[in-house]
Amino acid sequence: MSTYECVLIARQDISAAQAEALGETFAQIIRDNGGNVVKSEYWGLKTLAYKIKKNRKGHYIMLGLDSPPAAVAEMERNMSINEDVLRYLTVRVDALDATPSVMMQSRGERGERGERGGRRFDDRGPRPPRRSEPAPVSDEASA
Repeated sequence: MSTYECVLIARQDISAAQAEALGETFAQIIRDNGGNVVKSEYWGLKTLAYKIKKNRKGHYIMLGLDSPPAAVAEMERNMSINEDVLRYLTVRVDALDATPSVMMQSRGERGERGERGGRRFDDRGPRPPRRSEPAPVSDEASA
């Protein structure tokens, strides 16, 4: 059997639970056709680079598959029929990585960075005075 990675983008209108259920639906199609889903990751609701079918955001789901090509073709056929799926991309890979993907690893980095040093607005000092009108021009400068 071949190994594949499939990433799909679901509409922003559905909930996160519905998006995960959608991923499970496609995983079940793979299982029914003799394949195996090695890993499944829900990456969350993310902003798209450009509008896709009038959507600005989408739920991203990644599936790591170990299945025959016929099972992947059936899954892709169902994805193209489903109105909740905006885009999908399936790529054949040499081996699947058992560790979490880069998208899942980036979620933990924010907590590891720590705080911004406890700075507050008041710590920067007083604001400079506002210029309400331009400075008057002296007679010497115009001569």
